[in-house]
Amino acid sequence: MLYNQLMNSEPDLHKIVRGRRAIRRYQDRPVSRDIVEKLIETALWSPSAHNRQPWRFVVLTDIDHKESLARVMGEKLYQDRLADGDPIVDIKRDVTRSRARISGAPVVIVMFLSMSDMDSYADARRSLAEHTMAVQSVAMAAQNLWLLAHAEGLGACWLCAPLFVPDLVRDHLRLPRDWEALGLMTLGWPAEEQSKTRRPWQEFVRFY
Repeated sequence: MLYNQLMNSEPDLHKIVRGRRAIRRYQDRPVSRDIVEKLIETALWSPSAHNRQPWRFVVLTDIDHKESLARVMGEKLYQDRLADGDPIVDIKRDVTRSRARISGAPVVIVMFLSMSDMDSYADARRSLAEHTMAVQSVAMAAQNLWLLAHAEGLGACWLCAPLFVPDLVRDHLRLPRDWEALGLMTLGWPAEEQSKTRRPWQEFVRFY
């Protein structure tokens, strides 16, 4: 009975999940702070390990801040790929694309975790598990945020680039030492449509 009620309610969560896409191009139209705050407030009702809520968000809407972060991350990407021996033309194209995606989005939400309230252990095995639990918590909040944005008619895209330069991102934004960058989400009113497919779910599932 409850399932049927949920399926008949609006908006249909199943449709929202299936309709979400990675949107990388946005209209030249601001996203109000009220909308961003509402999205984040609801997203943070996500489950978290021990209910410690290890997520930390930084919201960038000012063009100077977005461009500054995109620049320093792009410089590091250039250096890393140069050390890999990649062709210069490919490196420049990759860096230019990355910088444009970050600086061109109306809203950039950088997502971090903090272990400050998580449990601590003397051994590496349990310490790693505790850290993974914090990562999972932030990831669930990020997924909530993406689905909520889609339900509002917004487009969003997840970029994992901060994972490669967590200290650089933290220090550039002048954040506490315990803030560990995991990724960022760009957000705006869509200026494109995307389609995608999925392999049959039965390929990935086993029932016992």
